[in-house]
Amino acid sequence: MWQQTQITLKPRHRGFHLITPDIIEALPGLANLEVGLLHLQLMHTSASLTLNENADPDVRHDMDAFLRDRIPGDLPYFRHTLEGPDDMPAHVAASLLGTQLTLAVGSGGLVLGTWQGIWLGEHRDHGGERRLLATINGQDSTP
Repeated sequence: MWQQTQITLKPRHRGFHLITPDIIEALPGLANLEVGLLHLQLMHTSASLTLNENADPDVRHDMDAFLRDRIPGDLPYFRHTLEGPDDMPAHVAASLLGTQLTLAVGSGGLVLGTWQGIWLGEHRDHGGERRLLATINGQDSTP
């Protein structure tokens, strides 16, 4: 079974956001899979996807603080500045973290570690809606 769905995420402020519930809600077909894979592709170049801590929001804060420190918007050698001082750092962060995830699906849900969740890294001050392309491949558990 193959299924492909576009998911639109609401606009979020700059930082990291736990989006696992958004993904699960948008993909009710996961509940019918015995085994499979979910591939998520973020359709943007200034945001990212990563799998990380899902319990303590301080981890998301600290990750954002770390990236802002390492990739500030006022680096004198950045040329791509027409879209604002947050744009080029957003591209760098997105490239470092990535814009795709492939996750295991089993027994009708995502197979994640105890403290793992899917994060959207919003690297722009005002990034707007973000679109994900979700592709599911797996063995359906229904006859």
